[in-house]
Amino acid sequence: MRKLIYAINITVDGCVDHTKQSVDEEKLEYFTHLTREADLQVFGRKTYQLMVPYWPDAAKDPSSTKADKEFADAFDSLAKVVFSRSLDRAEDKNTRIVRGNLRDEILKLKQEQGGNILAGGVDIPSQLIELGLVDEYRFVVVPGIAGAGRRLMEGVSLPEKLPLKLVETKVFKSGSVALRYVKQ
Repeated sequence: MRKLIYAINITVDGCVDHTKQSVDEEKLEYFTHLTREADLQVFGRKTYQLMVPYWPDAAKDPSSTKADKEFADAFDSLAKVVFSRSLDRAEDKNTRIVRGNLRDEILKLKQEQGGNILAGGVDIPSQLIELGLVDEYRFVVVPGIAGAGRRLMEGVSLPEKLPLKLVETKVFKSGSVALRYVKQ
């Protein structure tokens, strides 16, 4: 069975708002490696529209940094599923829009042959966590306090406590720390 991995950058105070933090080359390399280990990414509409067309355009832009280009190429090559009731069409060739039941679709995708499934953003992953469908969590904690902005797990109502086991850490030169957790 395929693993569903939720990966996101987060400030020390739990903020996941992309406008409240920056991504450096080291973090981008970390996410490039993670993206290359997957063959499918799932998003909601908002996150998808933040990522596309930005990264596909970066893949073609000769002025992109090496790290940007490598992430963009890895991102652009992945199949994507976007859960949306309002998105009319996908902006890239590798994307399928799903309007059906999130739980049923993810269970079906996890049963298919293939590599890891990455979940990005906040809304869809929050629902996936509530449904108990996330197998692994990858948090990159950035050394800063945002003080305001969207928080991780905002509005999530778990039926019971979700114990996690820390299986890997990585400290970046910038002071960011990558934490890898699996469900116990």
